[in-house]
Amino acid sequence: MAQENEQKFFVTREGLDELLKEQDNLIHVVRQEVIVELQEARAQGDLSENADYDAARDHQAQVEARIRELENMISNAVIIEGDKEAVSSKSVTLGSTVTILDLSDNTEETYTIVGSIEADPMNGRLSNITPLAVALMDHKVNEIVHISNVEEPYDVKILELK
Repeated sequence: MAQENEQKFFVTREGLDELLKEQDNLIHVVRQEVIVELQEARAQGDLSENADYDAARDHQAQVEARIRELENMISNAVIIEGDKEAVSSKSVTLGSTVTILDLSDNTEETYTIVGSIEADPMNGRLSNITPLAVALMDHKVNEIVHISNVEEPYDVKILELK
């Protein structure tokens, strides 16, 4: 197997369910719609100068590429389940929800540390590979953590951990 196919994708159970739903929709709904698009475009005649046919073929290629990408992610998914040992010691791990206080401007933020494919920082879902998440790992409530791998380093205090 190619090296890239062996990459593990960290994902919550909900995130995996979303990937499976997207895959199912692409295979059973969108793929069928693309077949209809291709049939309609072919019916227009000469394929050499048929923009609708070219667009349908491009759409088909995008759909098939996404299906393959999803298959790879799903087959290499590692479900994030709260690390029981870390929860009992109350340290930040993959899957933790952490509330921090940015000491540079006294703002509070709450993030859930997730795998990169589920990351959505605007909705509080922070990728485990971001400088903030990496710095927070294994730290506990009331600790001050220095975030250094950024343009302007800063400190945060961990206020709460779930």
